[in-house]
Amino acid sequence: MTSGFAAAKPDGTPLRVAVLGCSGSIGTQTLDVCRRHADRVRVVALSVHSSTDVLVAAAREFGVAHVAVADAAHGRDACLGELPEGCELACGADAVTDLARLPEVDVVVNALVGFAGMHAGYTALEAGKTLAYANKESIVCGGDLLMPLVRPGRLIPVDSEHSAIFQCLVGERDVDLKRIWLTCSGGPFYGQTRDELSSVTAADALAHPTWTMGAKITIDCSTLMNKGLEVIEAHHLFDVPIDAISVLIHRQSKIHSMVEFRDGVVKAQLGASDMRAPIQYALSYPERWDGVAETVGWWGCEPLTFDAPDVETFGCLRLACEAGKTGGTLPCAMNAANEVANAGFRKGMCGFLDIERIVGRVMDETTVERVESLEQLDQVDALARERASAALAEVCD
Repeated sequence: MTSGFAAAKPDGTPLRVAVLGCSGSIGTQTLDVCRRHADRVRVVALSVHSSTDVLVAAAREFGVAHVAVADAAHGRDACLGELPEGCELACGADAVTDLARLPEVDVVVNALVGFAGMHAGYTALEAGKTLAYANKESIVCGGDLLMPLVRPGRLIPVDSEHSAIFQCLVGERDVDLKRIWLTCSGGPFYGQTRDELSSVTAADALAHPTWTMGAKITIDCSTLMNKGLEVIEAHHLFDVPIDAISVLIHRQSKIHSMVEFRDGVVKAQLGASDMRAPIQYALSYPERWDGVAETVGWWGCEPLTFDAPDVETFGCLRLACEAGKTGGTLPCAMNAANEVANAGFRKGMCGFLDIERIVGRVMDETTVERVESLEQLDQVDALARERASAALAEVCD
């Protein structure tokens, strides 16, 4: 079951790591893991979108040789003059992708946000790198293209849920897997009605009960779109039908996911709500290093509870699962529409429930095709964004 995933360097030399998106939530926590295990990991390349001050500080701390700034408008920021001597700077989206194929990189940690991370993930796999990825959108949109590129020992998930599933499947046989139980905290609006959701604000949605994450993914968690994306992600990663993946509301976020086998036995992976644990496992596998996250005091732990998701109230989960079942280019269009609507909600341009409406409308307007190339997905993404932006503009009026 684990043949398609990553392994630490067998010769004991430090892993040479590129962290794409080093200023975001996953990126900064990845650097913390690298900092704690400096004898095992060497950071050799870093990228940011526009946070050049964070990039310079990290490059100086880790002695990085290659950096990239995705937003070319920030390519001349004054602080970049303080990069370490000999550090190579490049700008633009292609520059970030180029880091994924550097010969001195062993592992690419793809912590980019959204569709923008797909090209880097594809390039890393094509170049034979180990891909430790937290960019679920790349698998959601381009799983049909990326998964066939995976060589034995070259892919491991960083998402807490998919890391949990992977850990539960170590040593198991594909034929014995019956069902994946994908856990979900339920977000900040668990139990609320659609009438109540009609008036919530972005600030309300950003108050996640158990996890600390970036703004985009936190909003996705509040709509349950994030769990829908993860269903599609698990479908591709573990080669199971959408209908064999069940979402389970687990408010305490102690069980990160479970796997059910044909004999009725269920395995679960439990631990603290700390993303550094799955990040570290992605770098250390098949070894386990001393932990950086606090352990759970199970003797005083609150009761663990479970519930089914309300897909009528939180329709984004239902829409994502529909897109996953249909397949082809529909998940790509769905994801693009969600990114536009999510950003619009954060900017106060639409209401919470408008996210679902915009996504549903774009899905209805999409002609589904078989996935054939990255260029095709770029076009699907662009058209879906145009349609979502038009729908968002109508809401604003």
